[in-house]
Amino acid sequence: MKQPLLGLAAASSLILTGIMVSSGAMAAGSTRFSDFTPLPSSAGPAANDAAPITFGNPAFKQRSIASVNEQIASGEPNSGVWDMNTVNETGPHKGSHLFTPFESGQSGIQRTDLATGETETVFYSPAPGDQVRWDASFWTPWGTYLTAEEEWCTDPTGCKTNPYGRLFELTNPLTADSVTEPGGEAADLQHRNVIPRVSHEGIQFDKLMNMYFIDELNGGSLYKYTSAASWGQIKSGRAGYFDAGQTSVLRVGDGNTANATGEYTWVPITDANGEALPGALIVTDPNGVPSVDGRNTTNLPLFKGTDYQRPEDLQIQTVKGVERLYMATTTTNEVYALNLRAKSISVFAGRSTTDLATGGPVGAGLTSPDNLALDHENNIYIVEDRNGGVDDDIWFARDLNRDGDLTDAGEGLGRWASNGATGSEFSGLYFDPTDKRRAWVNIQHPANKNDRVIEITTP
Repeated sequence: MKQPLLGLAAASSLILTGIMVSSGAMAAGSTRFSDFTPLPSSAGPAANDAAPITFGNPAFKQRSIASVNEQIASGEPNSGVWDMNTVNETGPHKGSHLFTPFESGQSGIQRTDLATGETETVFYSPAPGDQVRWDASFWTPWGTYLTAEEEWCTDPTGCKTNPYGRLFELTNPLTADSVTEPGGEAADLQHRNVIPRVSHEGIQFDKLMNMYFIDELNGGSLYKYTSAASWGQIKSGRAGYFDAGQTSVLRVGDGNTANATGEYTWVPITDANGEALPGALIVTDPNGVPSVDGRNTTNLPLFKGTDYQRPEDLQIQTVKGVERLYMATTTTNEVYALNLRAKSISVFAGRSTTDLATGGPVGAGLTSPDNLALDHENNIYIVEDRNGGVDDDIWFARDLNRDGDLTDAGEGLGRWASNGATGSEFSGLYFDPTDKRRAWVNIQHPANKNDRVIEITTP
């Protein structure tokens, strides 16, 4: 069957949002990540684990820029299970380094110098179990790095047996030396305890400096943290973003309908200083640290948040001043879109969404959406948590009018890339904010245990 074209056409033409352009007229470097032909199916096992990706545009290039085996051979401690990516998005050296956390039982952070190619471990958990399952990877507007633990427990009286569920801020991400450097500058890693304990993954900030985060659980919720400090105070160093602030949970209706859509409200669970409101659960973890229990508090009737099924990554998109927050939910195979101005939530993508390769519903082709990414053209990409070499894909969301749905004519999902590394999953797709022709994605926990960062470029 001839495949509908989203990008590079067999007739040596290119369809650019419905405009036909001769390929001969295209200048070097004009190929975009959105220029591709949707793959009709997932790729099988790859012959080369250093180049394991099949793309909808064979002109896209891939290059392994770091691997666990290379790191260990160079003397850098590394426990693998590389998850999400970011670069330093602010400052005079913007875009110079790539940061990746280890989602393992002995977590760490590695930093790749994008000019030299050197990758260093700048923090490594002192012992297995001290810090675990670091998933989030986010650069703050004030120039620090955030990661957090995807680990918490469910207990109606509060999770008291688990020391995790913490958000951490690395305050010196560019100047911390490798952990192998004798007498070097040590990583200044701070647990920001004003953030309630949950099983973290996605983190995003809106233009008002609210921070959004999720609890990854079947029945998990979406949260918003609003700092007590102004941007001026944060930027000048007169106050810290995490010194004090209020956390709220998203509620649609009365909060008792799972996976609900429609108008929503934010229900506070702490006061403006971050102290638990009366009735909220405070737990003291095995390390003696008291914290607000976000997950179990928001199952109480007074603070009931709307339940979604394994919410994972988040992504902000701004179109004509309107901010939308996208949220992937793995178990229900959906991506939701929140219009932050209208305060409404709707389903953006799911199994009834059109498959651009066939014209029919995407069906089970879309399974376990996990990570989200945004390219320079404001396109959303959906990354699956599936089986490399079998059915692990990245989907491109073609939203022609950028209205937060895929229901208009010509819209839908196209299989943009497929992972051929057996035993692995894609993780951490991230488009370089300083170079529209470059992105990165990780090959996480492959069967050979040699995680990789793959750099993707367009010609």
